[in-house]
Amino acid sequence: MMIRRMAVTPAALLILAGCATMGETENGEMPSTPKQCDDSKVQRFIGMQATAEIAQELLQVTGAETLRWAPPRTALTMDFRAERLTVSYDDDMAITRINCG
Repeated sequence: MMIRRMAVTPAALLILAGCATMGETENGEMPSTPKQCDDSKVQRFIGMQATAEIAQELLQVTGAETLRWAPPRTALTMDFRAERLTVSYDDDMAITRINCG
């Protein structure tokens, strides 16, 4: 019976590294997980003016880490990010839609 040996290439190591789970950080703490956005409590902001002050309040209420403004007639990426809040507004700067992702 013939036994074949397989060489481990740098590319194979990168693939395997992608499957590894995250361990403790250098200071012994577990890495933080992204915050989860909750848009259920901010639907009352629909119709309000899109301002920096409103953006800060939306971030606080939803727990989102980032806010993405969606101007009218603008294409957005479809990637889902649990920690992101997307706020759409119309030509009059009135908020028309608020959703996580």
